Amino acid sequence: MFENLVNQEAGKQIANDIRNNRFPGAVLYSGPEASGKLTAALETARILSCHEKPQGKWLCECPSCLQHKALVCSNLLLLGPRDCSLEITAAAKTFTEAHFINAKYKDATRYLFLRSVRKLTLRFNSILWEGDSNLNKIGSLIEEINENLEQLDFPRELPDITEVKKLCEEIAKLCTKLENDYLYDSIPVNQIRNMEAWAHIKSEEGKKTVIIENAERMQNSVRNALLKILEEPPEDVVFILLTSKRNAIMQTILSRVRNYNFLERSIEEQHDVTERVFHNTDFKGSINDYLLTYLPVTPGEIKTNSRTFYNSVANRQICDIEEIVKNCKDFYPRIELRLFLLNIVQFMRPMLNTQAGSEAVAKAMQLLRNCSDNITLYNQKPASALEILLRDLFALNNSFGGIFCAAM
Repeated sequence: MFENLVNQEAGKQIANDIRNNRFPGAVLYSGPEASGKLTAALETARILSCHEKPQGKWLCECPSCLQHKALVCSNLLLLGPRDCSLEITAAAKTFTEAHFINAKYKDATRYLFLRSVRKLTLRFNSILWEGDSNLNKIGSLIEEINENLEQLDFPRELPDITEVKKLCEEIAKLCTKLENDYLYDSIPVNQIRNMEAWAHIKSEEGKKTVIIENAERMQNSVRNALLKILEEPPEDVVFILLTSKRNAIMQTILSRVRNYNFLERSIEEQHDVTERVFHNTDFKGSINDYLLTYLPVTPGEIKTNSRTFYNSVANRQICDIEEIVKNCKDFYPRIELRLFLLNIVQFMRPMLNTQAGSEAVAKAMQLLRNCSDNITLYNQKPASALEILLRDLFALNNSFGGIFCAAM
């Protein structure tokens, strides 16, 4: 069990509880980003639905295991926000390079790419999105992605390398649009209600699994709706919540789940993961840093533009917002926006040395959150949202007598 969960001891504890029939109906996998929580959750779902005895052998070829490995099982629902586009791009590069040299691990990289795409498309299951005004547009995008994906799926013979690259690029482009245009930054309450209705329908065979990623981002109405089903969970359904911020989970939810703690891997262990998964032997940093190398704009360039924006506030000078947005490729994918705003937070850290500075930072943090929400939740154009942020930070700086210090 959990052979694909690399350098993470939590897998052994989960496997032991499953073997001894001690695994509860609702659990929380908590730990840092890139610690393998989603991998473990998907593998847990496969093991619990396995038809063979003993359950969950890695090479099991029962119908349920094969469907779970391909992430096409109807007994699985996946909810919650996630930055998927960089993993898809990294997996596409790994797959196409392995195909080009006809590597012995080519099939493994093929699975890697297929699963990376389905980690995104699973979140757009029509069961979850029933009643959403965007359902038809989403359905058209998903259909286009699946048509391209079918040409790369097992057991079909792969096309030549030129065609494979073309298909991967088209799929990645469609996935980026799907993620950026339609994936909510917080789970809508209707998705929880739709999930609840699905969960109460008896499964024909095997357990159903509901995975909720980034569970700490749920709004109060969503938490309360989830709490209702956790209080009286259906017998054949397992709920797996994932979080990197356990303290942000509502206490009443924590009281109804068993926590499995995922530890942060060392840099050496994370390098081992990138080498095994992406077959990259050169990169020596963290998994997140590796994925950031696939951004269309480098983290260094994003930081430079963040500094330009921040210093314009500190120096009380207007900057060219349109140029910043252009330099950051319209913050597409949206993880660029998160990096841009996080840099601004870092530039404000020296202000925390005084009480007035701490008060100003607290107010600025709310303005940064508003800016992020305006773009990611309310689909405001980045240039418009940053203009509002710049105006509000100017006013904040003036109200504190020019307390913002220029970043070096």
